[in-house]
Amino acid sequence: MEDYKYNSIVDWVKKYIAENNLKADDRFLTEMELCTIHNVSRQTVRQALMKLESDNIIKRIRGSGTFVSNGIRPIPAMTGTVGVISTYFSDYIFPHIITGIENVLNDAGCPIQIATTHNLGSEEAQAIKNMLASNVRGLIIEPSRSALPNPNRKLYDEIRQNGIPLVFFNAKYDWSDAPYVAMDDISAGRIAADHLFDCGHKKISGFFVFDNLQGHKRYQGFIESCFAHGETETEKNVYWYAAGHGSRLFSHDKKRILDMLTSSTAVVCYNDMLALELLKFCRKNGIRVPEDVSVIGIDDSKYAAICDVPLTSVHHPHSGLGEATAKMLLRYMENPDAEQQSIVFPPELVIRNSVKKI
Repeated sequence: MEDYKYNSIVDWVKKYIAENNLKADDRFLTEMELCTIHNVSRQTVRQALMKLESDNIIKRIRGSGTFVSNGIRPIPAMTGTVGVISTYFSDYIFPHIITGIENVLNDAGCPIQIATTHNLGSEEAQAIKNMLASNVRGLIIEPSRSALPNPNRKLYDEIRQNGIPLVFFNAKYDWSDAPYVAMDDISAGRIAADHLFDCGHKKISGFFVFDNLQGHKRYQGFIESCFAHGETETEKNVYWYAAGHGSRLFSHDKKRILDMLTSSTAVVCYNDMLALELLKFCRKNGIRVPEDVSVIGIDDSKYAAICDVPLTSVHHPHSGLGEATAKMLLRYMENPDAEQQSIVFPPELVIRNSVKKI
């Protein structure tokens, strides 16, 4: 599957509306019609429609259908700098997300100030202070350790009091009323576990991070699937670890992990980074993937398709998520009174070679 295949549907819809001279409030095609035309899954169509809706090209009315919105309009040029704060930048899926944000903001004429936090509250605090001192007009922030108590609430109060539009991405703090753009992480965990059960696996274990909400949500979907399939003992075979420490687990806790693997036929990993470390561990210890144990990741990173055993993984929208985040912020910058609505992208499973049927 191409990383951004839903973008072809987005481009096709824009052309279809223009060529058919569709006006605001004209009825548009249904999800099933788009699935048939493009020979793709409903999840892919919904992802495309979500992007079109965020661009104000179409609108979906519950119980009525999909309609043309206000058409295709260029984003007006903005003044003032936008601050972008991410946990990381240089590797994994983060460059794709930041590139998506940059592309939209550059097209809108918005200068960008970027900072990284390394998933630390102290560095998040310093980044926010620097942004406020620079008089940024809007902020895009990925929360740091979002499942733990946050020391920076006063800074977020200052952001709100100054009327600075804020959009979170990948997750949001539970106490904040700011909108966010993320993948449906609960569904991602559920889809991963469901696939293993569909392949005949019953003894499944999992690795999840404990200090961010994505880890909690992916675990929630995972364990819901296990319970739905009658495997209530699975929760005893879950390894919790701190984000950024995945590579250390396999040297510091070798015996426990080997015990988990020998009692399991399959493993769900919080993300592809952990899954790749697990593949290395298995290779060093004579455990064959997928012959001895199946492994599934989440995020469909660039490494998933090119590692020794191409990794089955749940696709993350990558740059599409970044684009949607930037467009949402631009709308709030243009109209601070606009209704705030979060966007949650549906995940989609990418099947490769790391899972076998039993």
